[in-house]
Amino acid sequence: MQHTSCTEDRIHHALERCLHGLDRTISSNWKAGLCVNRWSLEELVSRDPHSFFILIEKILRKTQEVQEMCQYDLLVPLALMFYSATLRTPYFPPECKLLQKAYNIYHSLLTWPVPYCNVCKDLLTFIQDEMKAPGISFQRLVRAEQGLTTKNLQNKTITVLLLNSAEVSSEFAEVAEKISRSKHSLGTSHITLVKHMYQAVFGAKYSLNDIQSALESKTADELLDIFSNCSDVMEIAVAMKDSTQAREHLVNNLEEIKERFGLLPKTAQNVTVKLQTIPLPIANCYSYRWDKDNFDVLQEVLLKECEIPDIALLSLNDNDNDEEEFEEEEEEKTEDAIGNERDSVISTISVTSKDFMKSFVSNLSDYMDSGYIEDGDESSSETAGSSDHREEKHNTVGKKLTKKISDFFRARNSLTHKADPKYRLNKSFSNLSSCNLSSSTLPLRRAESLGCTEVKRKLPMKSRRSNSLPQHVTFNHHFERHLLHNTYFKRRPYLSFEDECKTMTLRIVVFGTDRILGRVARAYSNLRLQESKCPFLTKYFRMQFFYIPLQKNSLNSSAQFTSFSTDNQQRPCSQPDFSSVESTDQDSTNKIAQYIGMLDSWYERNILDLLTLPTTLLCQEPSKSENDLADREQEKLSILGDLILYYCRNAAYPVLVQLYQAELTLAGGEKRSEVFVYSLELGQSAATRAIKASGPGSKRLGIDGDREAVPLALQIAYCKATVSRRSQWNNVEKNCTSVNLSKACTKYDELESNTEYLHLSMTEVVKRQNSKSKKSYNQQISITKIKIDKVQIIGVNNTTFAVCLDQDEQKVLQSVTRCEVSVCYKPEDKVPQKLKGHTSFQMQQQPSKFYSLLCLPIVTFSGALP
Repeated sequence: MQHTSCTEDRIHHALERCLHGLDRTISSNWKAGLCVNRWSLEELVSRDPHSFFILIEKILRKTQEVQEMCQYDLLVPLALMFYSATLRTPYFPPECKLLQKAYNIYHSLLTWPVPYCNVCKDLLTFIQDEMKAPGISFQRLVRAEQGLTTKNLQNKTITVLLLNSAEVSSEFAEVAEKISRSKHSLGTSHITLVKHMYQAVFGAKYSLNDIQSALESKTADELLDIFSNCSDVMEIAVAMKDSTQAREHLVNNLEEIKERFGLLPKTAQNVTVKLQTIPLPIANCYSYRWDKDNFDVLQEVLLKECEIPDIALLSLNDNDNDEEEFEEEEEEKTEDAIGNERDSVISTISVTSKDFMKSFVSNLSDYMDSGYIEDGDESSSETAGSSDHREEKHNTVGKKLTKKISDFFRARNSLTHKADPKYRLNKSFSNLSSCNLSSSTLPLRRAESLGCTEVKRKLPMKSRRSNSLPQHVTFNHHFERHLLHNTYFKRRPYLSFEDECKTMTLRIVVFGTDRILGRVARAYSNLRLQESKCPFLTKYFRMQFFYIPLQKNSLNSSAQFTSFSTDNQQRPCSQPDFSSVESTDQDSTNKIAQYIGMLDSWYERNILDLLTLPTTLLCQEPSKSENDLADREQEKLSILGDLILYYCRNAAYPVLVQLYQAELTLAGGEKRSEVFVYSLELGQSAATRAIKASGPGSKRLGIDGDREAVPLALQIAYCKATVSRRSQWNNVEKNCTSVNLSKACTKYDELESNTEYLHLSMTEVVKRQNSKSKKSYNQQISITKIKIDKVQIIGVNNTTFAVCLDQDEQKVLQSVTRCEVSVCYKPEDKVPQKLKGHTSFQMQQQPSKFYSLLCLPIVTFSGALP
């Protein structure tokens, strides 16, 4: 009893340390080392299988306290710790009510706001599955990570670690390579899962050592047959509605499999055994050295893991040439058809225009400004008797002209829309419109002048209104209203469509600073363009992006990441300012990671706080216990390796990080479009990075500061961010040494507003001292900071400047004369054709209403706050 009480106290204190500071009540300079508290708690609990029950009980009791106090920041960490503890619990006896208690608690939390209710909803599904088939979640996770597929189970999860030598230290690279080298044979994985399955269902009834000995004597085919039968039994049980019947089905069938395959000798079935903690095997990973702006390396992973038909590879290689030829042929056919139709229509109009215009003008005043019109008759009942001859002539000419114009636009739309991905939707809309137009069953229908939602594409010759508005103005107005109400593009990452139906998941883990995340953003943008033309990776994989921040070549010291100014220490503890945390290496930042940490406290604790510890501690291999069977059977990872796998296994909710596009015009007239995620530097700051990138030559070239830099004459037009979110454009001319743009994500109050805003920082030279005898310098400098959403920078009198994206020395463009920056939208070629023809002006003025935003989905533990 004394030993149990001591263990309970240690678990209680370890749990409190894990939650310490998550409610943001302590200053950030006291958070160093807190990221290892969760790892320490799991190491403590794994020593004794019965400790898991103590931990789960403590977590549930703490969750009830959190619910009473409405402490939102603590719910997700507690839910994740409950999931991890339940996943690794060896056995839940039938009389144990912990899972039912947990189900009741988390069910009562479904009324909490997003994202907390989503976490509770997923956790309830997990608890239900465990109550029906104990250990099913462990089985599914290991099967997917080890690639153990059967005839009925095809799910697979592949983890890819992308390492950049300029960002990752050698100690860290060794940890990543060790994870990728840890491969388990199919036989070993099958034996581990069968042992876990029998212990999760029967507890200490059967000896795991005897089961392992029996399984090791089987052939590979027999072992696969045993594993497949056991897995199918568990999946059938978890699909049942009643948990009691599910467990009975599971017990009976596993007993039958044990007898059929002789998994236990008869003399050993009554031996008393102890429960064993079976750890999660190291996931199968690939490690690559990555320094490109593309994800071509992922194609190699796909070819290794999947059986890709040769025809798919040929279509991938020849896709660009085929598309260009197809587009050229379609353009030629479209031009010829439109040209022929245009000649026919023009000739018809020239012949009939005189007679038709006379009859049209004479009849225009005869029509009433009514809310209803006749569908069956072409003429008004009030003028039928007085203008029979004139109406007959007008109807004949009008019908011919209407038919010609209708055929012309129908042919043009048909040729144009057939190559459009939205062709079927447009065709359905056109069919619906033409059906409504030709319908004669309804004697009356609403006129378009009353704002009817049934807007028609074809405009009848007779005006629905009198002469209150011009005909084309009335049509354009209502058609645009229809598009605004019926055309909507969801804001989401582009590579997320149809993810639920895919059986393979690709985890992409990147490490580094904002510089590396900028490369990921450009690679993601390029991948989106490639996949939109010819789906290859997204055809097979559900892609997830994980980001672990590292400071460039400076993980060996922890003091430099925890220095704060006196002013920041005096601020309220509930509002820590991440912008004050700067590394000694001013060339790289981790602002995006700090932004994600503000949204997700568990990400901040377990991932971002890695920057507070030295590499030697994180990469140190733990000592193995000679008495622990699990330690002897499986190689243990360092703290850093464990945190990487914990992040990949437990994070499931993405934070959409907005990407920005820079339209650049070079001195020779060449235009380029680039993508960045955090910062764009222009002028002296960009030129300085280019000089530093030259290596030893940078000392010979010399680096000038803002005081010695030559100012640039720039015309800057920016749209200032306002509370009302109305466009407020300003156009100024300034002599600046540098103009820098960065994502507005460094303070908590900025998370409440539009996260697509940018900070514009202009370093203006107010007074410059010119001298003939010595070098000129800037005597007075002014720095202006403004929050904007788009900006246009033009060099006055052919002034050129340098541009650097995301602090990347390899992404510096020289001799730029014009730079336009805005958020990234969906490419225009994916917009329905009717949007292009009728609302192009509005799309240019307010593209966010018509396009979806291009965002980089970084997977976190809780996702973004609403």
